[in-house]
Amino acid sequence: MGFQGRELLADYSSKVKSILRFLTMSLKNEYSKIRYDAIVEELDDLEPDSSSHYSAKAHTFEDPTVADYYRKLYESTEYEGRHHFDPEFTWEHEEERELIRKTDYKVTLLAFILFVSLDIDRGNLSNALSNNMLDDLNLTTDDMNLGSVINLLSFLSVELPSQVLSKRYGPNISIPVQICLFSIVGISQAFLTGKTGFFITRSLLGLLQGSFIPNICLWMSYFFSGKELPTRLSYFYIANPFTSAFSSLIAYFILHLDGVCGISGWRYIFAIEGAFTLGIGLWAFTQMVSSPVHTKTWFNPKGWYTYRQEKIMVNRILRDDPSKGDMNCHEALSFGHLKKSLADYDIWPIYLVRFLSDINVKPIARYLSLTLRELGFTTLTTNLLLIPSSLAGIVTMLAVAYLSEGINQRGLVIMLGPLWCLPCLFLLRYWPAAMIETWPTYFIMITALAHPVGTVLTVTWCSSNASSVSTRAVSAAVVNMFSQSAGIFAAPIYRSDDYPLYKRGNSTLIVYNILAVVVCIAAKLYYMARNRHKERLWNAMSLEQQQEYLKTTQDRGNKRLDFRFVH
Repeated sequence: MGFQGRELLADYSSKVKSILRFLTMSLKNEYSKIRYDAIVEELDDLEPDSSSHYSAKAHTFEDPTVADYYRKLYESTEYEGRHHFDPEFTWEHEEERELIRKTDYKVTLLAFILFVSLDIDRGNLSNALSNNMLDDLNLTTDDMNLGSVINLLSFLSVELPSQVLSKRYGPNISIPVQICLFSIVGISQAFLTGKTGFFITRSLLGLLQGSFIPNICLWMSYFFSGKELPTRLSYFYIANPFTSAFSSLIAYFILHLDGVCGISGWRYIFAIEGAFTLGIGLWAFTQMVSSPVHTKTWFNPKGWYTYRQEKIMVNRILRDDPSKGDMNCHEALSFGHLKKSLADYDIWPIYLVRFLSDINVKPIARYLSLTLRELGFTTLTTNLLLIPSSLAGIVTMLAVAYLSEGINQRGLVIMLGPLWCLPCLFLLRYWPAAMIETWPTYFIMITALAHPVGTVLTVTWCSSNASSVSTRAVSAAVVNMFSQSAGIFAAPIYRSDDYPLYKRGNSTLIVYNILAVVVCIAAKLYYMARNRHKERLWNAMSLEQQQEYLKTTQDRGNKRLDFRFVH
């Protein structure tokens, strides 16, 4: 049987099933249920290949009551893909696989490149520090800590406002603009002359880079299902350790220009790398789109997808998470949206997990280049020695993403990060030769920095448990705000009066990592208890009461009784 014939037969079978299910719910007698099951089994036998055809996969829109509810919701919100919504639409498994591959190339790879541009301008200060930047500007390590706090506070202050603007104008506009602006500030750091300029540029970078990451994460959620998103965000967040390694390698070569034309090597780092990221920002204007149904642009009139592929994209995303159509992609977040999302107490356990798990060994990372110089390594060697921990971080980040997907766990997998860090911290705190023996100290520090990072999992965890576009948009910003808050708390942990062994600082880090383990376990237990509570209420209803609830409930998102939290 040809493809068209198989598709018509599958569509016919799906329609008959929906009718039978509706009649069964109406008749409410055991005989009708038995006959329904028997007829559906016969219809399943008629379908060409239930393993490859999407109609064989159960989805929430098979219930006509649910489908009608969401159809009206999508119309009321003017969801951009509502004209493609079709509960009876079917497609081949191979079509979907090809579509995902294309989307990975268009979305995941692009997101990775854009994140690299952010991390280059955000992290090249570490490479500049290895070239005596502090001495040239008459700065102390405490000044550096203050600069970090100023940067993070600035970053923090614009997370929600920037997210609101991005939701209104679309990430296809806001993200390229952000990259161009912070790249210009990055270049200006090549002309620093003292403390004031250092603090100003730290603040401007924070203000212009705020909300970049949650904007990208929200944008990617438009294209991928909840099951696919963790892996894609892992590829996206790999940009972080990748850029650290890449920047260190590039800095190694750039620093050979030290003294050329009487200019310090660290100034060349800011100028060259800033110009590179500016080029990425300009290129991004021609690459980004606002949604799967808005891929046709003046520079790409054919778009990314065919009409059928657009329809597959919309329906597969909505069947995975119907709430992704409860706002259109250019609908601005109102004060009511913000207030409701911030008051969603069911997301706050994830925020606490992110805050404590992000402190982990941040001071070690921030001071690594300075510590290596103190241990006797040269400027060029120091930059090369920064690379191994970044490469190892790529491996562990991917490993925890695949592990989380494989065992369907979030809190317990994130807990692996602080558990990994604790032995290293105990060695740095209590081993007498720590910070004295060169290579053993280096090995302990890069092992700590190679820990499994739970960043990706907290973002996807929020996305799964938010169950509405507005809460998802706000939670993406807020969880990142808690990450920046962790950076603010971590900045002064290593202080000049604790130099060079940082025993007090490492003791503090041990406490934070133990608390992170406790909170990860507590968050999992909380969501398990919430699911049991919802299950009891739902099962206490009769079939008629459940149908009436689905039709009339005012509960939204994760407050619905038929919603279950991921943990």
